[in-house]
Amino acid sequence: MRGHEYLLGLIPEFPEIKIVWRPCEAHPRPESHGPHSDLMIMGMFCAVEAGADILAYHKLMYDAVHKDKINIERAAALSEYAAPLLDAVKFKEALENRVYAAELDAANDHAYEKSGVWYIPAFRMNGKKLDSVGGSGVTAADLAAFMRDASRGRE
Repeated sequence: MRGHEYLLGLIPEFPEIKIVWRPCEAHPRPESHGPHSDLMIMGMFCAVEAGADILAYHKLMYDAVHKDKINIERAAALSEYAAPLLDAVKFKEALENRVYAAELDAANDHAYEKSGVWYIPAFRMNGKKLDSVGGSGVTAADLAAFMRDASRGRE
C-alpha cells in the first residue's frame, strides 16, 4: 500500500502530468472487510468543495490509516483528524449526513465497473494501466516506469 507514498515522491519528476484523484473504497461492503474508507472518500469531495489542498488531504488520510491508526469509520474521529485542513464541524456534519454519498457511489462505479480496478492503488493514464497485485501493491520502480511511459504517450 505504499503506492501513495511513491506517487507523492514522483510527482515533482513529472510536472507535465496532472494528477486526478479518483477515489474508491478499498473494501466496498460487505461488513466482513474493513476498515471501510467510505467516510474518507466522501470527505475528499467535501475537501474539494472547500478548496482544500487535495494532496495534503490525501496525505493526511493516508497517515490516518497507515501511521496513526485512527478509526476512519467514525465521523467524529475523522473530522477531528482533518481539522488542520478543514472546518471540523462542517466536515463532520457532511460525513454524518452522507452529503457526498452520490459522489462516492459514482466513484466506486467508475473504478470497479468502468476502469476494471480490483486492487488499490491503481493507476490509469493515456489508455495505459498499472494495477496493484493483491496484497503487494506496486513498486516504486514500476510506478516510475509507468509514469515515464504514459507521459511519453502525451507527445
